[in-house]
Formats: sequence, C-alpha cells, structure tokens
Amino acid sequence: MNNDMLSFDDALAKLLAHVRPVSDVEMADTIVTQGRILASDLRSAISVPALDTSMMDGYAVRVADVPGSGATLPVSQRIPAGSVGHALQPGTAARIFTGAPLPSGADAVVMQELCELADDRVTINHVPRIGEALRRAGSEIAAGDVVLPAGTRIRAQEIGLAASVGIAQVPVFRRVRVALFSTGSELVMPGEPLPPGGVYNSNRFQLRVLLEQLGCLVTDFGIVPDRLDATRAALREASDGHDLIVTSGGVSVGEEDHVKPAVEAEGSLDMWKIAMKPGKPLAYGRVGAASFIGLPGNPVSSFVTFLLMVRPFILALQGAKDCRPRALTLIADFDWKKPDRRREFLRARTNENGGVEIYENQGAAALSSIVWANGLVDVPADTPIMRGQAVRFLPYGELQD
Repeated sequence: MNNDMLSFDDALAKLLAHVRPVSDVEMADTIVTQGRILASDLRSAISVPALDTSMMDGYAVRVADVPGSGATLPVSQRIPAGSVGHALQPGTAARIFTGAPLPSGADAVVMQELCELADDRVTINHVPRIGEALRRAGSEIAAGDVVLPAGTRIRAQEIGLAASVGIAQVPVFRRVRVALFSTGSELVMPGEPLPPGGVYNSNRFQLRVLLEQLGCLVTDFGIVPDRLDATRAALREASDGHDLIVTSGGVSVGEEDHVKPAVEAEGSLDMWKIAMKPGKPLAYGRVGAASFIGLPGNPVSSFVTFLLMVRPFILALQGAKDCRPRALTLIADFDWKKPDRRREFLRARTNENGGVEIYENQGAAALSSIVWANGLVDVPADTPIMRGQAVRFLPYGELQD
C-alpha cells in the first residue's frame, strides 16, 4: 500500500469521526417507523405475559390432583384465549387453550394429546410437574423493562415488539436530509437520445434509491454541468437545509473536474485516497452546515463505496448505534490468484452448496456484476484466495437494508 493511501479501516474511522448526529426528535406512529432510529429507550408499561398462561391446548390441573397416570377429573370450566376463568376447585380440571390465562389454584397444564375426554370427565395419562406447559407472568418482559434501547434502527420485528407492549407512538430522530447531484457534461438521462461520447446517468438512479432505502429525505438536483460556476451554485443551494450533500464524479484533479475547487471555494475539503478496490478516491468536506461526500463517477465504484463508507456515515448521522455491517464466514468456490496491493471487495454471490462464488469480470465498469451478486467478498491486501479457503462475505442484506 502506498504511503499516500489510507487503509479502508482508517478511512472509515476518519469519516465516522466527522459525524454530527441529528438531534431533533419527533413522535411517530409505531406502525410507520420502519427504518427510523429510536431516540430514547422504550420501556414496557406491562409485563408479558401479564398472567401465567398456557403454552398449548390442554387441561389446567392441580399437580396434587394427578398423583399417577390415569387419574380422572371432572372438567369444571372452559377457558379460551382472551377470557379469564374462575378459581379451579380441588379435584377438577379446566379445559384451556393456548395463550389463555391459568385459573388461580392450577399449577400445570397437560397437553390434550396426553388426555382422554369422555362425558365431561378427562383422564390424564401423564404425571405433570409444577409449571409444566406454562408461560409465567413477566417471564418474557417485566413491567419497566427496556424493550428497545436508544439508537436502535427499527425494523418489522421492533415494530411488532413495541406494539406487543401497547406502545402506539415512539420517539425517533428526524429524517436525515440529503442533497444529491451528479457532475459531468457527458451524462444523459435515460429516455433521451445518447449522443456520441454520452453516458446514461446510472449513478443518479442507484444513489437516490440507496439513500431512500436508508430513510433519507432526498432532494435530487439532477445533473450539474462541468463548469466551476455551476458547481459552486449547486453546492450553495444544496447546503441550504440539508444535513449531507452527496455527489458522484468530478472529484479528481483534471481540468474538467470542478467539484474539488468548488467545495474548497464554498467550504472545506479533504481528499482521500483509500486503499480499496473498487473505489479509491473519496472526498469529505463541509459546505455551510452540511457535510459533503464526493463519490467516484464510475458506477460500480460509486455503488461499492456508498455501501461501505457512506451508509455507515448516514446511519451514524441518523443516531444509530450499530453502523457497521456484519460479515459471514463462507467457503470460497473460486480462486483469486491476482491479489491487489489494495483491499479488494469482489462482487460475489452465495451458491446452493453453501459456498460463495465471484463474478468473472471484476472490472470497475461491469455494472451487471453488482446485479448478479448478492454481496461482496472482503479480500485483504496482497492476499490470494484459493478454492476451499474461508473468506469474509458481506451480504447485501447487511449493506442495503
């Protein structure tokens, strides 16, 4: 690795050190909080279950009334879920259903498959133990328990848990506001004729979707021509009312790359060369009150760099506590005999054998590779990979959801 390049880990740590999380909090209906970040601990006002409940359909009994297999007891009541029975009299059993509260006096439930019912009398072909087939009151959640800690990114599971303890609204940080634009006079929108030398603007589409998947409020400024005055004007407008500006292209030092001088003129800029492939160039800075991140113009590099660098930054900006993806350890179904001096992230997908294979063409222009793949293999610098070797695999589910 060249001395002028930051390692991937150092670059990510440096980027996250610049995060200024949003602090505004709003109450949102629980059912519409998917992807939002919880601003404070959620505590349950109730115990779950609230009462001792049956884990299955069967018969509630007193263990003392079933000293041996074959004991027969009259069935004194029927308790479906959602209703509360009356106290169980000694020497009787209660028909009970899954989720129904245990009647006072009972101390076990015998599953119906171990019982025989005839003429309102049940024969228990099993000797129960105290507490059998019961969920004890508060065994899952006690009143006052923290059910979700602050900083949690809310998914369907968290929404269901909050609803299960009666929480109708939750405090969440406001959505992050992101301004997005692409630079390049060669860029053409899909649907328009493609002139000689023109390139359809895929970055605008994929970056906007990636930002919206993270719950950001995106203002799309479209394509900015390769002129310094136009780039400066776009940056000034984008900085107003936004937390983050994300651009693609124009961050190099060529005569037609105006993002660097424009950001330096309107704010401050730090250009980084990162020892990663694809996606070596990345720019971080500030314009007014907004953070600025400039991504490479190559669509594959832009996509991979967003997933690995920008996504953690945005999650931290939103107030999330867990920002880094978790890797799986899988077995390589490929050979990689040409390691790079940079850390590589190979487009890859899992196969039916439980291994992982890579796309044949790992070139930075192969946009079809990121569609074919369902994740990235993380290859350390200067490290060949042989078939059968364990590798780190970052599934898209950890990088996009």
